[in-house]
Amino acid sequence: MSHSSVSSIGVTPDEADMSRWAVGRPISHRLFLLGQGIKASRTPGLHEAEGAAQGLWVSYDILDALDWGITAADLPSVLAWAMQSGFSGFNVTHPFKQSIIPHLDGLSDRATALGAVNTVVLRDGRAVGHNTDWCGYQAPFLDALPEAGKRPIVQLGAGGAGAAVAYATLDLGAPKLTIFDLEVDRAVELVVRMANLFGADRVEVGHDLAAALSSAEGVINATPIGMATHPGCPVPDQLLRPDLWVSEIVYFPLATELLVRARKAGCRTVDGAGMAAEQAYRAFELFTGVTPDRARMHARVREVIS
Repeated sequence: MSHSSVSSIGVTPDEADMSRWAVGRPISHRLFLLGQGIKASRTPGLHEAEGAAQGLWVSYDILDALDWGITAADLPSVLAWAMQSGFSGFNVTHPFKQSIIPHLDGLSDRATALGAVNTVVLRDGRAVGHNTDWCGYQAPFLDALPEAGKRPIVQLGAGGAGAAVAYATLDLGAPKLTIFDLEVDRAVELVVRMANLFGADRVEVGHDLAAALSSAEGVINATPIGMATHPGCPVPDQLLRPDLWVSEIVYFPLATELLVRARKAGCRTVDGAGMAAEQAYRAFELFTGVTPDRARMHARVREVIS
C-alpha cells in the first residue's frame, strides 16, 4: 500500500468559515476507521454530526482493508501516512485491534491490560493506543440488564473486541466467564490474560458450548458473525431458552440473526447500538479533547441504523 494511494481521503474547512471555530480549539480533526468489511459503518456520520454540534470541523473516512488490499504487514505504512497527512487519530476494528499494537509508540493502561486497541490518537509525533470498547460495552449492558452477572456467562470470540468484553464482564463481577473461539490458542491466551487480572477461578476456555450454556445466565457474541459481511448465527437454535439473556456487539445490522432467533426463543436481548455509541463517545473525547453529548450520540446511533 502506498501513501499516495490514499492521499485523497479527507477534507479541510473552507477559510470563510474559520471565524466560527471556538478560540483555543483545533480548527479541524481528520479521522478514519481502519478495518475489514466496514463500508456500511455509521461511525463517520456519528463523529461528524457531534463535531458539528460542538462547533468543530470533523471529517471521518473509511479505510476498508478489503478495498485497499491492506494487511497487517501494511500497518506501519498506514501509520506513517496518517501521521504525515495530519490526522488527529483513527479507530481500529477487526482484524487489526491486536496487530496494530507493536507499531504504536505507547498504550493506555487499559489497552495494555487488554492487549487490544480500538482507538489510536496521533499527537506530538506519537501514536498512542487506547481501548474504549470495554467501557463502551459495560455501560449500555448495565443499563439494559442491571441485575445480570450473578451466575456464569458464556462469551463467543476471543479477538480484540472479545478481550474488551471479557474485561468488562469480569469487572462487573461475573463469577465465571467461559470463553469460546474457533482458534483455541487465542481463547487460551485471553483466558490467561484475564486470569492474571481477575483470578484463575473466574475464567476458563470453553470446549462444550451446550454444556456451558446449560448453567449460564447469558451469552455474549463478541465475534463478527452477524455482520453484513459475516452473516450467520453463532448459537444453535436448540441452545436458546427463555431464561437466557443474549448480548450482541454487532450493530449493523441492528437485528442480527442471533438476536432475531433469541427473541423468537423468548430471551431478553441487548443489541450492539449502545456499545457503538458509547465507545465512539469516549473516542471522540480522546481525539478532540472536547467532551461530547452522551445522550445525543446514543440517540444518533439508533437514528442512523434503525
